[in-house]
Amino acid sequence: MPHILDVTGVPPPAAALARAVEALREGRPVVVPTDTVYGLAARPQQTTALFAVKRRPVDVALPVLVADVDQALALAADGLPSEVRRLMDRWWPGGLTMVVPRRPGLGLDLGGQDDTTIGLRLPAHPVPVALAAAVGPLAVTSANLHGRPTPLTATEVVTQLGSEVAMVLDGGPCTGAPSTVVAWSSGEMRVLREGAVASEVLLTEW
Repeated sequence: MPHILDVTGVPPPAAALARAVEALREGRPVVVPTDTVYGLAARPQQTTALFAVKRRPVDVALPVLVADVDQALALAADGLPSEVRRLMDRWWPGGLTMVVPRRPGLGLDLGGQDDTTIGLRLPAHPVPVALAAAVGPLAVTSANLHGRPTPLTATEVVTQLGSEVAMVLDGGPCTGAPSTVVAWSSGEMRVLREGAVASEVLLTEW
C-alpha cells in the first residue's frame, strides 16, 4: 500500500513535501491534491508510469502544472499573444488549462499525437505549486483508473489505485470541478472541455 502523508495546513508540512520531492526526482509518481481534483503527478520527462498506473491511452496528452507564470512561459513558444497572457493574469492561479504552442526542443514525454502544443495550468493549491517550484513543472492526470470516477479523497484514491503508487499526499477532500481546457491557435480560442471556469465568461473576455 502507498504511504499516505498529511499535507493539510498553510504552508503544507515541509517534511511531507520533501519526501514527495525525493520520490518525483527518482521517477516515482505521486498523488497530489489540487484545487480541482486529486492528480497523479510525475516529472514530464518521466511519465511512462503515469500512463501505466492510470491505464490511460498514450494518445491522450498529459497537461502540465506549473509553479508560476514564468515556468509556464518557459514551456510555451515565444510570441504568445496578449490575449493569452491576459487570460493567465485573470484566471491563474485557478481552474483554467491553456493549450498553447510548445517551445521547440523540450524533449517532454506527454503523450498525445501533437508534440507542437502543451496544456499548462497554474493551480490554486499550495501543494502542487510547492512541488513544481522544487522539481520543475509536473505532468499530471486525474488520480483514477481510466474511465472510472475521479476520487474526492486520498482514501478513495488508494481504493482505486492501491499499490500502483508509492505515495499519496492527503490534502483533505478535493471537491472542485475539473479545469476548463481551452486551446489557442491561429489567433482563435476553442473550448476543449467545460469545467471550473465558465466558457461563456472566457469567450466574452477573449
